[in-house]
Amino acid sequence: MTSLFSPKAPQAPLAERLRPANIDEVVGQKHLLGAGKPLRLAFQSGKLPSMILWGPPGVGKTTLARLIANSVDAEFIPLSAVLSGIKDIREAVERAEHSLQQSGRKTILFVDEVHRFNKGQQDAFLPYVESGLITFIGATTENPSFEVNSALLSRASVFVLNSLSEQELSELFNRAKAAYDNLFELSEDATQQILAYADGDARRLLNFVEGLFNAAETAGKSHIDLEFMQSTMASKLRRFDKGGEAFYDQISALHKSVRGSNPDAALYWFLRMLDGGADPLYLGRRIIRMAIEDIGIADPRAQTMALEACQIYERLGSPEGELALSNAVIYCAVAPKSNAAYMAYNQAKAYVASDKSRTVPLHLRNAPTKLMKELDYGKEYRYAHNEPDAYAAGEQYFPDEMGPVQFYHPTPRGLEGKISEKLSHLRELDKKAKK
Repeated sequence: MTSLFSPKAPQAPLAERLRPANIDEVVGQKHLLGAGKPLRLAFQSGKLPSMILWGPPGVGKTTLARLIANSVDAEFIPLSAVLSGIKDIREAVERAEHSLQQSGRKTILFVDEVHRFNKGQQDAFLPYVESGLITFIGATTENPSFEVNSALLSRASVFVLNSLSEQELSELFNRAKAAYDNLFELSEDATQQILAYADGDARRLLNFVEGLFNAAETAGKSHIDLEFMQSTMASKLRRFDKGGEAFYDQISALHKSVRGSNPDAALYWFLRMLDGGADPLYLGRRIIRMAIEDIGIADPRAQTMALEACQIYERLGSPEGELALSNAVIYCAVAPKSNAAYMAYNQAKAYVASDKSRTVPLHLRNAPTKLMKELDYGKEYRYAHNEPDAYAAGEQYFPDEMGPVQFYHPTPRGLEGKISEKLSHLRELDKKAKK
């Protein structure tokens, strides 16, 4: 068994070492490569059409193109639309002609990021695709309906590649550990953090794992926990606090007095800060923050009043502007309090940051092109205005595999009391519709 700390000869990057040698080794894309699926059938028949591989980064577009070329023993010519131009296209066509004449081999011309080519560059492929000299494979992360010329698009099959699922990423992660002879053990939370970081991108996963394992080997660690991973791989910038402690103590006292619905204490701290030379517009921005964070939807007028007080100060200056700001302070202090919207925002933000990128359900997607309609974009969408009470009871608006999540819990105070009653009514309609 290889020693953890023994010298090693230089190796190819991990992503290259784990590149699949055949389609059975490809992780993901079962909807295209599974038994009886379109790309597998094309592989097996040896009759490959020109195609567009459309999907997010790191899902295997380039790998599939290379495997396609190997499966039919074709000349493989890769181009990058970022670095190539008409001259490179002509040279590729000349190579294809030479290959056909000398050995009878056909050519697969692979263009990465084909959406970066302009109309003229894309049109340059057409005669050679039509004549059969080249089989064209374009890879793109952008919607080909908008980014690929209709003439080229009509001559190519479009295959949609998906981000890797967590299970598929786990499979790839296990292969990565095996490539290092399983010398590294990871805690469960570190593993989950890596899979979340990868976000469906195989290349991103492998590059991160390679860097992490190399760092662990340098540090002489065989067990990797979350703390080591974060300190080694995810250093964060820290903000430097330029203000004095007393200044921020007074801001804190002002904010807490408003939150505590004490208008007299709030006014005291507000005027203490003005007297100490605080910028009135800085205080105005903090008052807006209080209205957003501590009052929210319980009384939306607080945000409007705080914002208008800042505008009045900008137009009139002192003392009228300061009086407008003090009015906003008093109003915010006596307004009904709710941080429900603020908490909902934070919870949703944390959820999204730790979760993978989930696809938009087909029925919620817009379908302005024929291709998108053929892919069932917008199919079975229920237009709320055509439903009873303008509400599509039982409709699903979250990603299909996610299910509904409640972030916003309105309070019974102020306007939110009515909002709470309405949401409760709508949820009852949803329950009835599901039954």
